[in-house]
Amino acid sequence: MKITNNCVVSINFKLLDEHGALLDASEEGTPLIYLHGAAGIVPGLERELEGKAVGESFGATLTPEDGFGESNPELIQAFPLSTFPDPSQLQTGAQVQGTGSATGEVTNFVVLEITEEHVLLDSNHPLAGKTLCFEGTVHEVREATDEEISQGHPL
Repeated sequence: MKITNNCVVSINFKLLDEHGALLDASEEGTPLIYLHGAAGIVPGLERELEGKAVGESFGATLTPEDGFGESNPELIQAFPLSTFPDPSQLQTGAQVQGTGSATGEVTNFVVLEITEEHVLLDSNHPLAGKTLCFEGTVHEVREATDEEISQGHPL
């Protein structure tokens, strides 16, 4: 069976940056499982996997547009230091969570800078703006159930 929309796909993969540094990988015996066509993986990798079958290898170098998108400067914001319960615990490069005031949605941020008055936070995906290199093999392909299709992910 070849990978098409509404297939549940398992892949073993490595994700490298453009300099060859390992960013992520599936663990031995634990492939990544997703529903093809349901936006469960980045668009460029999904296109690369289209039509592949079990046992086939893949490799793709993705521009930011085909990966996690460009870094959006509007997602970098300064917040008053006084809004943090314990500012002494903040460190540049650390990840913190916050709740959006308009939506109430929890958001992950990376601390970019700390001054005496403000903390500069970035809520872009950590891989936004980066060229990504995927390599791996297709482990399993099967038809998705009606329930998986309706929920938009494998069960």
